[in-house]
Amino acid sequence: MRDDDLPDVEAVLEQEVAAPLPEAGRLGRLIDRGGIVFAIGIVLAMLILIQEVILRYFFNAPTIWAHETTVFLAAIAFLYGGLYCTVRNSHIRVVLLYDLVQGRARRVLDAAISLVCMIATGFFAWAAWLMVQRAIFRPDGSVRFETSGSAWDPAYPAYLKLFLLAVLALMALQFMILAFNFARAALARHPETT
Repeated sequence: MRDDDLPDVEAVLEQEVAAPLPEAGRLGRLIDRGGIVFAIGIVLAMLILIQEVILRYFFNAPTIWAHETTVFLAAIAFLYGGLYCTVRNSHIRVVLLYDLVQGRARRVLDAAISLVCMIATGFFAWAAWLMVQRAIFRPDGSVRFETSGSAWDPAYPAYLKLFLLAVLALMALQFMILAFNFARAALARHPETT
């Protein structure tokens, strides 16, 4: 086998990481585009921490909001990262059997994996809803967002739980779309052999 017959590894990796899966549909493309917002949030968290270090150690004037804000920004970026990896097919998977199959069999496996992930994510979304209920509703039914309890006391814990619920609900929906599109490709007369 000549080197000309081998695929360009860098091109293959770039293609796999550069865009969401075609099977992810419109929702996947929207989720992919939304990733920039959370990337900017990480940069913003870094700038806040640099400001805090300068204020604390050079001017002896620390803030009361920097730590909680950077933790919140990092947490929502981390949560969104799971959704982002789902649409780009860059999540961790056990490939013991997966790498042995190609074509239609791989599409069937993709559909089955997506279906199982949808069910699991649905259970996690339900658990997140139970957390959200405790974080935003008092026992009498009135609304009061859970706060951090610090001197600044923002409602970041409640916001984070609401964001987790939203991400898990979107992830379950995205897995359902993936399962449908992978199953449709597996049942097609001439499925792609990727």
